[in-house]
Amino acid sequence: MKKIYIICASIVALGIVAGISFFLIRDMTSKIPDDISLVTMHNEEYDFSKSNKKLKLVEFMYTHCPDICPTTTQRMNLLKNDLVAAGVFGKNVEFLSVSIDPYRDTPEEMVNYMKTFDIEDDGNWTLLTGDPENMKQDQKETLELAETFQFQYRDPGDGFYVHSTFVFLVDENNKFIKKFPMGEEFDKDEIFKKIMKEI
Repeated sequence: MKKIYIICASIVALGIVAGISFFLIRDMTSKIPDDISLVTMHNEEYDFSKSNKKLKLVEFMYTHCPDICPTTTQRMNLLKNDLVAAGVFGKNVEFLSVSIDPYRDTPEEMVNYMKTFDIEDDGNWTLLTGDPENMKQDQKETLELAETFQFQYRDPGDGFYVHSTFVFLVDENNKFIKKFPMGEEFDKDEIFKKIMKEI
């Protein structure tokens, strides 16, 4: 009987290890597909296959979010200040904020969001949304982009999205490096150290 318990425990342990390994390998091999293109806050095309060869911190957000998105954006702005002081923001690293609510988050709304959070429009922090002329396709591409990182979201019907709570650091080839918590758990010092280590 004891032998059976040991065998069962071993099988369970192997299953857990295999599951964890699967998720780690999946994350480590994630890469933004080259065929994704959205529009910027200035209604200009942003093609990921032609994006800058820099580290990118990618935030998924929406402008009507009541809590975690604005908190994350505020903390990203503080992180930006640290990166500017270190002389690497814009040169080695840039930020992307991608709306998961492109119907409401028009390019004009994204510009207003930037102003609300005093985000400098210097070309190094780009806000992305859907093209009003191509919304259905861009919704699909936003979802495909989010699924690259297993970032999940849905609108339960009240306009307040339920969504995952991570931001993602990718390398100059748009490959996943690491994910970090959003909101109050966003640790700018930890992310700063990781970015500096990758440069």
